[in-house]
Amino acid sequence: MEVKVLNIKGEETGRTVTLEDAIFGIEPNEHVMYLDVKQHLANKRQGTAKTKERSEVAFSTRKLFRQKGTGGARRGDIKSPLLKGGGTVFGPKPRDYSFKLNKKVKRLARRSALSLRAKEDGIIVVEDFNLDAPKTKDFKNILKGLNIVDSKSLFLMTDVDKNTVLSARNLKGVSLIPADQANTYRILNAQKVVLTESGLKQLTDVLNA
Repeated sequence: MEVKVLNIKGEETGRTVTLEDAIFGIEPNEHVMYLDVKQHLANKRQGTAKTKERSEVAFSTRKLFRQKGTGGARRGDIKSPLLKGGGTVFGPKPRDYSFKLNKKVKRLARRSALSLRAKEDGIIVVEDFNLDAPKTKDFKNILKGLNIVDSKSLFLMTDVDKNTVLSARNLKGVSLIPADQANTYRILNAQKVVLTESGLKQLTDVLNA
């Protein structure tokens, strides 16, 4: 697949790059994309939710009334789950939500996500660029030139310099990450994936490894 290389003003540079069919032209596998996104979100969970059980509540252990003959439910001390302030039954405990996913599955998921974006004309290739100063206005002009101001965009670059990060961080729906750290969730979460020429090469090398 041939794609024209644009400059940061959105103008054609007269050059083209080839998007490998093995990465940008496969039939997207929805199930592996689901698994990779599920793992990504699961790994981000802290898993620190906790409630106190009956043995952990700081109350007296004295039995409040006799076992039978009251007409009410049988219960022991004030820590009973039947009472307000008592222990919680089967409440959440700290746990690890992460799970393992094979490297080949994750690689296929990223290829599927990129192929899905390519089918939707959501892949843009621009020449390498860096900003001389941290100015949000300058990065917004790049978005205008590429006609993606109103779209959620993901920039994949090799060298994410400080000025570029500072220029883009206040813009809604814009994210910048190194190309070799691109994951399925970030690709699917963006409507437009903007690759620099060097970022495209790095991403291709990673997915072909």
